[in-house]
Amino acid sequence: MGSSAPTTPPDPPPSATAAAAAPKSHFLGPLDSVRSYARSLLAAARRSPVATLVAAFFLLALFMYGEDVRTIAELSIDDYLYPDAELYNVSGLPPLVLPPPTCDLSHGRWVFDNTSVPAYREKDCTFLTQQVTCLKNGRPDDTWQYWRWQPSHCSLPTFDARRFMEAMRGKRMMFVGDSLNRNQWESLVCLVQPILSKGRKKVVKRGSLRVFHAKEYRATLEFYWAPFLVESNSDNPNFHSIDTRIIRPERIEGHAKYWRGVDYLIFNTYIWWMNTADMKVRRPNSRYWSEHDEVPRIEAYGRVFKTWSDWLEENIDPAKTSVLFMTISPLHISPDKWGNPNGIKCVNETLPYMNDTAPLDLNHDMRMYDLVANVAKSMKRVPVTVIDITKMSDSRKDAHTGLYTFQQGKLLTPKQKAQPEKFADCIHWCLPGVPDVWNQILYTRILSKYSQSSPPPSLSLPLPPQ
Repeated sequence: MGSSAPTTPPDPPPSATAAAAAPKSHFLGPLDSVRSYARSLLAAARRSPVATLVAAFFLLALFMYGEDVRTIAELSIDDYLYPDAELYNVSGLPPLVLPPPTCDLSHGRWVFDNTSVPAYREKDCTFLTQQVTCLKNGRPDDTWQYWRWQPSHCSLPTFDARRFMEAMRGKRMMFVGDSLNRNQWESLVCLVQPILSKGRKKVVKRGSLRVFHAKEYRATLEFYWAPFLVESNSDNPNFHSIDTRIIRPERIEGHAKYWRGVDYLIFNTYIWWMNTADMKVRRPNSRYWSEHDEVPRIEAYGRVFKTWSDWLEENIDPAKTSVLFMTISPLHISPDKWGNPNGIKCVNETLPYMNDTAPLDLNHDMRMYDLVANVAKSMKRVPVTVIDITKMSDSRKDAHTGLYTFQQGKLLTPKQKAQPEKFADCIHWCLPGVPDVWNQILYTRILSKYSQSSPPPSLSLPLPPQ
């Protein structure tokens, strides 16, 4: 085929040129003002010692909170440069079939399904941390991804990210707890991010908070680090691997002040309690963490949940905020329990435990499970929905990160992998994986409430592109 001579594209009309150029100064405005202020401070600093001190403080703040400044600027710019996502016309879809409220979603079986799961691919979710990217970290098998949870007496609806984000429009959801709640938060981010436009989604880290911004929906999915819910000496989200863990069971406000105004609060706390039978509790009015006593674990747990439930009753508006609690996520460290006496923790496990006639006993402290259930039942003003993930997760000895994970910011070395009894992580879960099912149940609970409280969008609204 012959090639035609190249043509020079015509100049755009003046109006188009102006339109293209106009947003530029607007777009950079907030950041430019910060830079301009910094330059003027530096100039003044050369003339005055006081200005030098002010400039130093300003530059220190800019260094420490520069990411926050950029994010605030970007989000405020988005408010007028980009439109919100159109209302999702769910009336144009087949009706959402939700299980009846009486159906127990926690009892069922795992069904192999390499057609409908996983809901996303590890390589397609750039928001995953390296702790949970098992394939990237060298795991040779991938069958743990292809199991679907089938409740015994009903069915779970498939997670529909658009339906979910429509329910989340203009709202905040926050996971509060330990790294297993962070595991679930990462899963939820991966489930929703494919429907969001490139450049309109972002994770911002600020202290104990990680915030995923879904800008088109003006919604956030957040994770807040508080492994004991109350204040403790393990509250630093970056440096918390402390052998001697000490809590302040009657002190919660240091964390709880960040929970106010959130629309969905999802709590957990369990695994950090399991190092010892007794818990170290800081004495009231003490000045140092070293001033503590040891009390039985279940007693300390009860005191924490008294503080937690009292705070909820006094500070949460149930008309605005829904409170949920995730039950025990198991660790698989006793292969003799599932008939593999020569195994080492969860290493080389590639299939779920499938013996329905002899459920696994993984030595959970069920007193803690029961305590949470009883506290939820006793709430007077603020309902707490308990999402039971324990029994379904007990069977998934195959789905942990194991030897294919990061520790202290580095992939396990061959020498560490040769010591699986010490280094295998049989607590956290590969993603995609089991936490996706937890979020499927969370989705079901939230959509059940949303469908009861919100009228369907107008039939005249267009269905967004799939």
